Amino acid sequence: MRREIPLLIVFVFGIFMMFQYFVPHRVSSDIYQELNNWTIIIGIFTMVIGIGSLLSVHYSRIRFKEDGWWYSIVTIVAMVGMALVGLIGGVNNDLFLNLYRFGLAPVTSTMFALLAFFIASAAYRAFRARTVLSTLLLLAAVVVMLGRVPVGEFLTNGLPEPLRLSKISEFLLYVPNTAAKRAIYIGVGLGVAAVSLKIILGIERTWLGGDGGK
Repeated sequence: MRREIPLLIVFVFGIFMMFQYFVPHRVSSDIYQELNNWTIIIGIFTMVIGIGSLLSVHYSRIRFKEDGWWYSIVTIVAMVGMALVGLIGGVNNDLFLNLYRFGLAPVTSTMFALLAFFIASAAYRAFRARTVLSTLLLLAAVVVMLGRVPVGEFLTNGLPEPLRLSKISEFLLYVPNTAAKRAIYIGVGLGVAAVSLKIILGIERTWLGGDGGK
């Protein structure tokens, strides 16, 4: 029963959430809204579990003096301190806002800025003109990049408008690129639908943990 009850709950609610879109009735809408509210409540509990797991992992690293355990101290102190400031003074007090603006925001910006180097490294490997497809990718990338900066517009300013790099760049972005993204989205949607059906029907049970419900 420990496996059957979760499978039954997932099956019932999965079927309801799937078919309620096709039932334009007030009762269906009210039930759907109530289930969404419960989803938020469950999400709050999962956040508590996640915070507990984070504290447990970093406490273990500090206790056994693993590599980088000083960073674990910084993580715990920052998390607890930010939470206490927000709980005591509220999220609109000056101290909390200053910690966010001059502490969290710069750290987040720095982390995202570091991603540029990884993107540049991946682009260098992907844009090597070794095959026909990589050569086309390299040419398209060069045209798009030149078409988005003033230098590209200056170089092709004397050409007819359809031959300017800015217009070619817009065409590549809004026609082939959009078509490729839609194909990817369709594939992702079909994959999500397939996995969801497998979970609803009990074929996929890894979410139950352990040996996958076998």
